Amino acid sequence: MKKLIAIIVVMACLCCGCAAKRERTDFALDTVVNVTVYDAKNEDVLDECFAEIERLEALFSATRENSDIARINASRGKLVTVSDETAALIKAALNVSLASEGAFDITVRPVSKLWDFTADNPTLPDADALREALSRVDYRQVQLYGDNNVMVDGEIELGGIAKGYIADCVEELLRARGVRSALIDLGGNIVAVGDKDGTLFRIGVKDPQNTGALAVVVQVRDCSVVTSGTYERGFTLDGVRYHHLLDPKTGMPVQNGLASVTIVCESSTMADALSTACFVLGEKKARALLTKFSATEAIFIYDDGRITTTDGWRQNDDGEYILSQN
Repeated sequence: MKKLIAIIVVMACLCCGCAAKRERTDFALDTVVNVTVYDAKNEDVLDECFAEIERLEALFSATRENSDIARINASRGKLVTVSDETAALIKAALNVSLASEGAFDITVRPVSKLWDFTADNPTLPDADALREALSRVDYRQVQLYGDNNVMVDGEIELGGIAKGYIADCVEELLRARGVRSALIDLGGNIVAVGDKDGTLFRIGVKDPQNTGALAVVVQVRDCSVVTSGTYERGFTLDGVRYHHLLDPKTGMPVQNGLASVTIVCESSTMADALSTACFVLGEKKARALLTKFSATEAIFIYDDGRITTTDGWRQNDDGEYILSQN
């Protein structure tokens, strides 16, 4: 399922900007993308970042005719040779699927195609069509052979993990070019590269009940921050809110009292997938899941405004959340 992430504001640090700051904002990955580099040594580094984003999107998009994912989905269960990046990303997705017992599942595409969360006159999926689509959802049908061969008896989509992987690749590119201070924002998938003149980056997370305000501010360095929330895409029908975070077992939007889940860890790939998995599981099972992943913390925001966190946070005098190791 395609997921727009809930983090909306990367807040400016208190210190002054660097002379070498370079910034570019563009539309990619079906969202607004921003990369800001605070110690750029190469004038072309931002062009390289956006070229890398475009290259990877062309591999991972389920809607581009010649992408790796489109070729898998058109293969009708035949073996397909894919790029190193696509194979690595599918492997990472399956690891999260296994750890979460299917709460994260890239084979959910037959179900997600039945939902149109942007329609002018939205409707619920036909019950019979939904049951048929659910019969084709099972991450265990995805098979990897060798390094680059994939067989899927169904359809997949990588929207719940691809932006995280691409953000990691952009970070790797920046570090290879000597950048040690930057912010990468792929439509809300945030990666803080280093810090800013010794000051932690401050990243704001939307208040699910008032999307013009912030519920939480986190202070981080050298990690990724990704949020999944009910308000990102959805519609209200007959007084019921239907959002894009679907339970792969029912095909319906998850209704467990959570409004958003924020994951903070070193890997944006993992943060992306885990934010969805944890939302689907609910807080109790999500906490158990996160024990399988080192140095990974979460913030849970409920429909009633309640906020709970994992144990790796401390709050400063302003109530902002800081990872205990920082």
